[in-house]
Parts: sequence; C-alpha cells; structure tokens
Amino acid sequence: MAAVGSGGSTATAGPGAVSAGALEPGTSSAAHRRLKYISLAVLVVQNASLILSIRYARTLPGDRFFATTAVVMAEVLKGLTCLLLLFAQKRGNVKHLVLFLHEAVLVQYMDTLKLAVPSLIYTLQNNLQYVAISNLPAATFQVTYQLKILTTALFSVLMLNRSLSRLQWASLLLLFTGVAIVQAQQAGGGGPRPLDQNPGVGLAAVVASCLSSGFAGVYFEKILKGSSGSVWLRNLQLGLFGTALGLVGLWWAEGTAVAHRGFFFGYTPAVWGVVLNQAFGGLLVAVVVKYADNILKGFATSLSIVLSTVASIRLFGFHVDPLFALGAGLVIGAVYLYSLPRGAAKAIASASAPTSGPCTHQQPPGQPPPPQLSSHHGDLSTEPFLPKSVLVK
Repeated sequence: MAAVGSGGSTATAGPGAVSAGALEPGTSSAAHRRLKYISLAVLVVQNASLILSIRYARTLPGDRFFATTAVVMAEVLKGLTCLLLLFAQKRGNVKHLVLFLHEAVLVQYMDTLKLAVPSLIYTLQNNLQYVAISNLPAATFQVTYQLKILTTALFSVLMLNRSLSRLQWASLLLLFTGVAIVQAQQAGGGGPRPLDQNPGVGLAAVVASCLSSGFAGVYFEKILKGSSGSVWLRNLQLGLFGTALGLVGLWWAEGTAVAHRGFFFGYTPAVWGVVLNQAFGGLLVAVVVKYADNILKGFATSLSIVLSTVASIRLFGFHVDPLFALGAGLVIGAVYLYSLPRGAAKAIASASAPTSGPCTHQQPPGQPPPPQLSSHHGDLSTEPFLPKSVLVK
C-alpha cells in the first residue's frame, strides 16, 4: 500500500512538529527524543510485521486466500480512512467535503490523472510481494527487498539528476554484494523448503517489485513537485486508482475462481491482520516518519531485518548459516552507510585520512566552533536520496 507525504516529499521532513521556540530547551529535547524512539519503534514493527504476517498467512494449512482480493481490500480501507480524515478536517461538514473533493479530484483532473501511473505500479508491486513472500523465506525476502534502495538511487540519478557521494556508491555496491550472497545461499539449498515454493519465481518477483518501487517513488516525486495536495488527499486519490486497478487485476488473474468461491474465500483473522497492516501501516508511517531522520530510518530498516530473521527462526524454522549471516550483515551495513547525511559521510572519509601535515585544519583561537553536523535537513539537495519510505506499497 502506498502512503505519501504532502507534495510527494516523504523522506526529508524533519522534526518540525516540535517547536524549539514553544518549549523550554530541556522539554523540547526530551519530547523530541521520545518522538524519535516512537518513530523508530513504529518503523521497525511495520517493516518487519507486514512481511512476517504475509508469510504466516500464506503458509497456514487449509484454504489459501486470494492475494488479489487482499490487495483490493487494503486499498478500499486506506481510501475510506483518508476520506474520514478529510471529513474530520472539514469539521464534519458534508457540503464542504463534497465541494473540496469535486475541486481536487474532478476539476483538477489532470493532477489526479498523474497518480494513475504510480498507482498502477504500486498495485502490481503489492501483488508481486505476495508472490515473492510465498516463495521465499521471510528473512531472505526482507534482505533481498533492500535492492529497492539501489533501484531508487539509480532512477533518482537518471530522472532527477541527483548526485550520489562516493560513500553512497560504495554502499550500493556493498548492498548488491550482500543480496547476491544471500541469493547464492538460497540457491545452494539453505535448508529444507516446502515443495510448493519456487525460489526462482520468488527472486524474479522481488526484483520486479524493487524495480517498480524505485521507478514509482521517483516518478511520483517528479510529477508532484510543488503540488499543494494534502497527505490524506493524495492517499485517497491513490486509493481510488488502486482499488479500480486492483479489481482489474483480480478479474484478469483470478476472476473465475473468485466468482466461484467468493471474494472472502480463505479469510481468517491472520489474513485480516495482513489486510489491516497493509491499509493502515503505511498511513501510520506517513504520520511518524517526519520525526525520523535518514539515519534513524536506515537504522530502523536494519533492525527490521534482524527482527524478521529472529522471528523466522522461531516461527518458520529458518536456518541461519554463515553465508546468510555474511550477506545480511553486508546489507545491514550498506543500508546504514547509505542513510548517512553527506556531511557525516565526509567526516567518516576524513577520519581515515592523515591528521598531521600542512593540510590539517586548525580552528583559529577565539573563533566559534563550526556548526555540528545534523541528520535533519530541510533542503533536499543536502540529504542523501533514500527511497520514499512512506511509499510502502
């Protein structure tokens, strides 16, 4: 499911909700720290729980639900939630809400139609995730799915003319190497697997999902730069397109079976948990992500990989061998390095350089120290480009 920030910029908002001028410095710092910890917890739980819950629901004995219906239901619930939030913003005035939606959706139809392409890609991506998780262990999927960082970075360079630092290029190479090692371990056996799983199909699905995620995120940012639409309006528009396109995909892929057995065939509490996670998880992240800087988001991704691996061992009997541990470790390190701000990356690079000699910079006596590096930047040009982590289709 997709949840977006206002104007398409979702990954760069700093902790602006806590105003330093409105609170005492100590209170502001403590509140900010609490919000960061809450953001970290939400990001870790949402990243890991969705993959684990899908894997659990798809491996339960008994009738298997139709993945296409779960995708449609998630879009419907997301759209209804955003509609209710917009209704609340209009103070419960139905007339004002109808006029607002008429203007935003129908009168400005060209702006609405721009969302058709990313919505189509995200709907495809949602279905591909079910295919991938059904054919790969949850931990293997979680590690491999980090290739979306690589695809998003490449599309951002090609479509937005962004530049990456040397450390970022090195971290992308490290990321690819780690994923390749994990996939080599998977192809080499990696322990027993159910007969109905096909690792080749799972790998193809997750790679296609990463490509679609990278392209859609960058395309979405490109077409909506400068847009004034609210976060809930954008998600409502995506939900409308997602529902319509999801129904088309359902009819094309599983229409006969759904007509014969019913839309909610195979639905259990676990399946409803997956649907609710997809529908509300991304919206929740859209709210809390503005309190999380890029380093925190990278750390959350790394923690979610660890959590998924540990849970997979407990829930699914996943076996961690040295090859998987090496590949996953490289991916975790690459995610963290890529998330570092440019200033911090330069500091790391300079730390390994000689500190003596004519090139060493000395702070002149009596001069104020240079400003401390911060991971919060309002300017997009000063931040490393991360995949829009709130575009979590």
